[in-house]
Parts: sequence; structure tokens; C-alpha cells
Amino acid sequence: MALAEQVFEFYIPSISRMGIGAVKEVGAKATYLGGTRALLVTDKGLSKSGMADQIKKLLEDAGIQTTIFDGAEPNPTDLDVREGLKAYQANKCDIIVTLGGSSHDTGKGIGIVASNGGDIREYAGIDTVAKPLPPLIAINTTAGTASEMTRFAVITNTDTHVKMIFATPRITPTIAINDPVLMVGMPPALTAATGMDALTHAVEAYVAALMNPVTDACALAAIKLVADWLPAAVANGDNMEARDKMAYAEFLAGMAFNNAGIGIVHAMAHQPGALLNKPHGVCNAILLPHGCAFNLIAMPKRFAEIAAAMGVNTAGLTSMEAAEKCVEAIRKLSKLVGIPAGLAEIGVKESDIPALSDNAIKDICCLFNPRKITIDDIRRIYKEAL
Repeated sequence: MALAEQVFEFYIPSISRMGIGAVKEVGAKATYLGGTRALLVTDKGLSKSGMADQIKKLLEDAGIQTTIFDGAEPNPTDLDVREGLKAYQANKCDIIVTLGGSSHDTGKGIGIVASNGGDIREYAGIDTVAKPLPPLIAINTTAGTASEMTRFAVITNTDTHVKMIFATPRITPTIAINDPVLMVGMPPALTAATGMDALTHAVEAYVAALMNPVTDACALAAIKLVADWLPAAVANGDNMEARDKMAYAEFLAGMAFNNAGIGIVHAMAHQPGALLNKPHGVCNAILLPHGCAFNLIAMPKRFAEIAAAMGVNTAGLTSMEAAEKCVEAIRKLSKLVGIPAGLAEIGVKESDIPALSDNAIKDICCLFNPRKITIDDIRRIYKEAL
């Protein structure tokens, strides 16, 4: 496409608060949005840790009556959304605050049905949500999903065990909050998985069909930050500089894929999460080098640039040689931070591959991949990734 013909849109929250102590203003922000009764959507881990109570206090100190719903799961489901909606309606809430990582998707689902009626399954797809959500403040606790600032949600249909994808600007949180202080408690394995999830977002966005100069800048900056700071964050979760840098990395990666799209890695990673309840970030991390290797021939120059962003010296190499170094660098980083070597290590079996493949080829993310995909390609990559 000629430069003069390239027109694109760019989606981010209306307000984003970043940095140490950013969460302290959540009550003021909820008041600013006109909220009086909040549903605080989180998971049981954050509820038990006391973090949800801390956020509730910040809200209530600002005069916002708050109900905690801690039924969000790591792979959010339609059942989570239905239960959360009951809590929202029973307590006459008028604003949603989400706390966590996957909790944001649950909160978006609750908001969709609260405003539009019906059942969450009716809204899977692109631009299917007619009415805006209630005000939504998303407080992030992981440096990975970027759901706190994207126009996407992923929710599992518990009957079909397929991840439904919701894509519309209407579900972009009104305010996103990334406070690295809230990320200190993440254990090393979760830090590694969410960090590699952010890397996957950035890498796939850099070669995705809807890429543009703005997403390119965000993606490369995110890739460099992850390569530079993820090992330090995994090594010492109390390293506030590393936590802060990773918070920026995941947000930049979110800005990139929220507008450029993602590809085969996410299409394939969604399926073990939906069918087998495997962790999304770990699935992405395992599949990322395999997806990149598959896509190299489509955009060798871009993968060479990714390698350079990861600190690889590509001087004197051809584009394809440098592109292959990108795959090596990703494998090296994954091993360094303790990502499992293959899907078999997290319980995926060869007998699962046919069902995983049948669902992956239908995943919307395939539409934005730089190389055309067949189901045979997907089957082969799953086998290689075992």
C-alpha cells in the first residue's frame, strides 16, 4: 500500500495513570467518572491477599460504595461473567473497577451485558456491542495481558470450550492504572509468563497486518524493554526499577497489538487455555519461537529488526540470517526466565492436537498473521512445540 493510501485509527484509554503510587487516586478517578456504587472485579488470590480490600478502602474513602466480586478466573468464562453481572445488578452498581490481569476481561464482559442485555455469548466477534459500557477503571497487577488498556476481551464458552474474542472500542477501559507497586507480589514464574506474554504481543504486532508507524514504535520499544528488564524482574521481584520498566513494556506492547493485531501464536495459544485450562502467558511463550520461525519468510527484514531490538548484533548478516537470530534470542530469553521447554511439560498431549488445531484455524487472530495459514501448518507447529 502506498504511504498516501494508508489511513489508520489508534485506540487507547481516555486516561492512563502510570508509575509508583498511581493507584492511590482510584477513588478520585471513580468520582470524576460519576460513580457512586462500584463493583470491584478481581480473583480469589488477590482477594485473599488483602489487595482487593485495599482498593475497596481507597474507593470507599472517596465515597464510592464498593462490592467485591472475586469470581474472575485465570481463563475467564461466560459463567464468571454471569455471576459478576448478578452482583453488579443486585448492588445497583454504576461503575466497574477491575483488579488483576484476566479480571479485566471478566469486567468487560459484565459491562457488555449490563449495558446491552442478553447473554455474553451473543456479543462475541467484531463491533457487536451497540451501547457503551458503564465507566470502567482497570487496575493492573501483572505486566503482561494489557487488557487494562485494550479494546479486546477473551472469554471462554464453557459449552464449546472455545475462547470467544470480543473486539470493539466500546469495551476499552475508561481509565487504565499501572502501578508497579501492585506487581511486586507476583512470583517469579508468573512474572516470567506475563513478561513473555507482553513480548509476544509486541513481536506479533510488529509483523501484523494492521501495523503502522505508531504501532511499530510502540512494539520495538516494548521488545527492547522486555529483553532488558524481564530477567531482572524474575530474579528479584522487589526490584522496583525492573517492575516499573516491565509495566511500561506491557503497556507499550498493548498499544501496539491493540491497533496492529496479532497472529498465529495467539491463535494457537488461545486453544490450550480454553480446552485444557492452561496458562495463557506460558502457552504464548512456548509457541512464540515456533510462530516466528513459521513467519520468517514473510517478513525477514522485520524479524531482523526485532532481533536487533533484543540486543542481537546483526551487522554483516543478511536479513534472513538476522531474522533467524530473532528466534534464537527468544528461545534464549525463555530459557533464562524459566519458561517450560514445550507444551508437553504443561500437560498438553499429542492426542489433543486435532481438537486444538480445529479451533485454532478458526481463531480471528489468524486473519492478521503475515503468512497464510493452513490447518496442516498449525498441526505441525503444535507437534514441534510439544
